[in-house]
Amino acid sequence: MKKQNIIPILIPIRKYPYDCTWYQKEEKTINTKDKIRKVIENRIKEETEAEEVEVAFLGKSFTDIKESKQEELLEVVNEFIKEGKVNSIRISARPDQINKDILKKYKKYNVKTIELETVSCNDYILKCTKIAYNYKEIKKAARMIRWRNFTLGCQMMVGLPDSTRIDEMNTAKEIIKLKPKVIRICPIYVVEGTKLEKEYKKENYQPLTVMQGVEICKDLVRAFADKDIETIRIGYQDADLKEEKGIIEGPYHPGFRQLVEIAMWYDAVVSKIKKLNVKVKEVEVTVNPIDVENVIGIKNENIIKLKEIYDVDLIVKPDEEIKQGKSKIEIVQTYNDFLEEQ
Repeated sequence: MKKQNIIPILIPIRKYPYDCTWYQKEEKTINTKDKIRKVIENRIKEETEAEEVEVAFLGKSFTDIKESKQEELLEVVNEFIKEGKVNSIRISARPDQINKDILKKYKKYNVKTIELETVSCNDYILKCTKIAYNYKEIKKAARMIRWRNFTLGCQMMVGLPDSTRIDEMNTAKEIIKLKPKVIRICPIYVVEGTKLEKEYKKENYQPLTVMQGVEICKDLVRAFADKDIETIRIGYQDADLKEEKGIIEGPYHPGFRQLVEIAMWYDAVVSKIKKLNVKVKEVEVTVNPIDVENVIGIKNENIIKLKEIYDVDLIVKPDEEIKQGKSKIEIVQTYNDFLEEQ
């Protein structure tokens, strides 16, 4: 896999165009051309070993910006593309703002990846959260993006008002049908100054706990992985985000993705053990050195849980020849073996 340098450019907008329950209505300023140029130049100097450089316009949807401003920002990046310093551009988009003309323009400016808002694929939930588009528009936009040879990404929310775990797994199934290459999974937080905060204080809305968020997200990641869809982000890992965004409740954790991956590794080991008809005493998991910490768990939590619940000893071995995310799980000793040795 080529080493990438993804340069994030935040593009907050002046006002969110529809009155979603979880968004603040703040006045913000879009980054200027000079600021963007400086950010890109600095990141290119810092990441000299990268084989591919991508500029990603993040924040709220790029399509919410006036088209003249979009072109202005894209032109800045294209200066670097013409010089061979940047390879591609990534943007986010609302389904109801995708059309032939806008896609033609994005192709002209070397946009490669379009991440489509797919907050939910349930029209009832979309309506309850005051989203301006429906699932039919999501499908149409996804099809148009793929047909014009852009890389399709999707962004789904977890923990929306009136959404259940079943609803979210059904949304995942519908997203899989859209055939994206990548997915972002974003848990919902209760943020100061939003309608959701008012509903939370009235006890009309109960956000997910961290543990609940981890449980649903691990199932979503597994479902997407089974269809070769890469989960490029789960939640928000910025340690300063909670205070900056005014998050007052919800499944926020600075290491949320790691919690999800730790839970998935635990499930993988337990699944292997349960397939055997004998009582396991010792299991050995060989993984890439990068994955060792997540297999063991924070403060050895996976080792401790396996011992307490299944009376199994977990041994974790690093092996650089094993790809990241892959593993070799072997049963080293069963209790029958152990008793025979006594």
